[in-house]
This record gives sequence, structure tokens and C-alpha cells, in this order.
Amino acid sequence: MASICKQSSGRRMIQFVDGDKRRRCVRLGKVSQRMAEGVRLRVEHLATARASGQPLDSATADWLADIDDVLHDRLARAGLVEPRQQQERATLAGFLDSYIESRIDIKPASRVIFRHVRRNLVERLGADRPLREITITDADEVRLQMIRDGLAASTICKRLQRARQVFKAAKRQKLIDENPFGDVKHHEGNPAERQQFVTREETSRVLAACNPTWRLIVTLARYGGLRCPSEVLSLQWQGVDWAAGRITVDSPKTAHHPGRGSRVVPMFPELRGELEAAWDRASEGAVYVVDADHYRAAAQGPDGWRNANLRTQFERILKQAGVTPWPRLFQNLRLSRETELAAEHPIHVVTAWMGNTPKVAMRHYLQVTDSDFEWASEGAAKCAAEAQQNAQQSPQAAIGRNTKETTQALAKQGLGPIGADCDSLGQPPKVAGTGFEPATSRL
Repeated sequence: MASICKQSSGRRMIQFVDGDKRRRCVRLGKVSQRMAEGVRLRVEHLATARASGQPLDSATADWLADIDDVLHDRLARAGLVEPRQQQERATLAGFLDSYIESRIDIKPASRVIFRHVRRNLVERLGADRPLREITITDADEVRLQMIRDGLAASTICKRLQRARQVFKAAKRQKLIDENPFGDVKHHEGNPAERQQFVTREETSRVLAACNPTWRLIVTLARYGGLRCPSEVLSLQWQGVDWAAGRITVDSPKTAHHPGRGSRVVPMFPELRGELEAAWDRASEGAVYVVDADHYRAAAQGPDGWRNANLRTQFERILKQAGVTPWPRLFQNLRLSRETELAAEHPIHVVTAWMGNTPKVAMRHYLQVTDSDFEWASEGAAKCAAEAQQNAQQSPQAAIGRNTKETTQALAKQGLGPIGADCDSLGQPPKVAGTGFEPATSRL
């Protein structure tokens, strides 16, 4: 509880006990008892919020924003509020800038997204807008404006997610009471709309139009499943194990996750020839597998691998090859490889090679291809024909057949193969009579 003390000089002050059990005071000067009572009530609220870690009620927050610098400074010296010069962060642009600058744990690409979010918020709400004045209605309007701007559904979803993250941090720092973006969401859209399986025939036509460097880039993306440009341009010769047939791939995208800075992938047959050719071309002491220093130099900017700008040249190659460009050029090369591998290997093996998870693979990578339909149709017809042929065979012929699969199946059950213990008619062999000696076959 806070109390009002009046000095002999007529000056008044508010005394209270802070969270550390220390007696503190806020000097008011010569003010009326009524004014002192109003300040005492706000001091109690400030002290309680400070000690409990709870946000301020809206009335106290509004009062705090309206008081003059002198009283605010006295409250700050008593440890009840932050100095007013630090309160500049409570404006929209100020807080966004300080938040983005403080996030030293995020990748350059994520920093780009946060800067896009800042631009969307500031353009719609104003740079000097106090955080506490931003409402749910304002948040809804930001979402609607992005829709009017023609942004993709996945982009709107991602930026609203980042906005929620920013205002959650503001609430945690007690700069706002509620997160205005807490319930403002947008459907992510259907990832399949931008997914396309790139066939081997298309890939062959593209490779035929490539120079040696681009043949290697496309091959690593399409048949190695490497992320391009980050993993393709980061691949080093020291990670190529020719004897074991394995490649250690550095993964800048997932390096900030524990244990996911690199992964090992097989040296698939489609890769070995191109890697051997690249090794023969490599200069003495070469470090990187792909000889494209100009692309790596471009990717060393503040935005990371987003600056490599491989897309423009790749589109020229596709035009030269007479191949219609597909959406997300490099992503769909990687998608195509993961789809092929998933048809031949368990999903946990495939995702370990590709560096993602089964959940991500199912939603963003794996595709149903034309060959899946063809295999299903031809396989069903073949099975039906075999079933009809088996039904027409005589029972004795079926009994007398002793295939490798039958032998193995019986062996797993602890039974001998039919042909080993039966004669050609399926009858058990004759056994000599028993006596003192063990039973033996009749000679």
C-alpha cells in the first residue's frame, strides 16, 4: 500500500514498498491533497504491476502516457517506470526496429520477412502510432490491405504470423495489454498449386542446353535433392567421399537447429558422373564443388543466399532447351527427387537424406505422378491375368510346384518345402517300419 506524507514545508510525497521490500518515495512538491490521492492510487497500481510482472491496466497506462516529463522522471527514479527516453520503443516503428535489431538468432531470409512486415504495418498504421493504440480492427485492416495488394495467401499467412510474434514480444515487455494480431489469421493456401514434378525427360533436355557448371548445378538439385542455391553452392570437395559413395552436405538453412547443420546423402548414380567430370575440371586446391565464385560472392550480402540470382540464368537455359518454366524452379527440382526416392525407400530414410521431416515432405514435396497411375493400372491387369492363369491350372500341378518364394515362406514358418518331402504326385515318401533302430526311408 502507498501512503501520502506531508512535510512541514507543505510539500507532499508518496511512500511505498517495492518488490524488494525497500521503502521508496515519489516527491510531488506542493500539490493539493486531492491531486496527491490520485497519484497515490496510480503509484499503487504501478508498484503492484512491477512486483507481480503483470501488465498495467488500461486506465493507469493512459494516465502514465499523459503525465508531464517531471512527474514521469520522478516515477522512473523511484523504479516504477522506465525513463521516458526509452519509451520511444513504444511507438510502432521504434519497437519494430528495436525488435528486428535484437533478433540476432534469425537467418538473413527471416530478417527480410520481418522487414516486409514492418513496411506493411508502418504504411497502414503510421510510424509514430503508439503501440497501445493499435486495435484488433487495425490488425484486420492490415490483413485486408495485403489482400488488396494482391499478395499470395501463403505470403499473407507468413507475415501475419510474424506480426503476431512481434506483438507477443511487446506484450511480454508490458508495452501493451493484449496482442491485437492474436486472432488475426489467414488461410495458408494450397501448396500443390505451385508444385510440379519435373520428369527425367525434361531434365535431360535442360541438361543438354547447359554448360558444364550449370549441368552440375541442375544435377545436384534434381538428382541429389540439394537446396539451391544454398546447399549447391556450399558443397565442398572435402565432403565428397568417393570410396564410401557418400556426400556430406552443409545446410545453411537449417544450421541454427541443433544437429541439422549438415547431412549425409548417397552418391546416387546420376551424380557420380557429373562429380567426376567436375573433379577433372577443378583447379589445384579447389574448395567448392561448383565453380561459381561470382554467385557465391553475390550471396554474401545481408540477405544471404537470396541474392545469388540464379533464376534469371536458369530461365534463359529453359528457353534455349524449349522447356516451359515451371513454378519455383529449384524447389520443384528438389521436390521431384524426393518424390522418386519416396517410391523406393522408407520415408524416414528419404527425409534424412533430404534434410526435412515426413510432415513437411507430405505437405510440400511428395507428388502423385503419371507413372504412379500407369503402374497401378498395369499392375492390376497383370495380377488379374496371373490369378486367372493360376485358377485354370490343375490342383496336382499347383501342389507339385516348388518356387523359390514358396520355399522361403515355408522355411520362415518352420516347415520344409513341399518338393523336398513329397514325391511328384504330392504324396509323402514311404517310411520303413519302426523297431529298435530309428525309422529310415525304405530303400
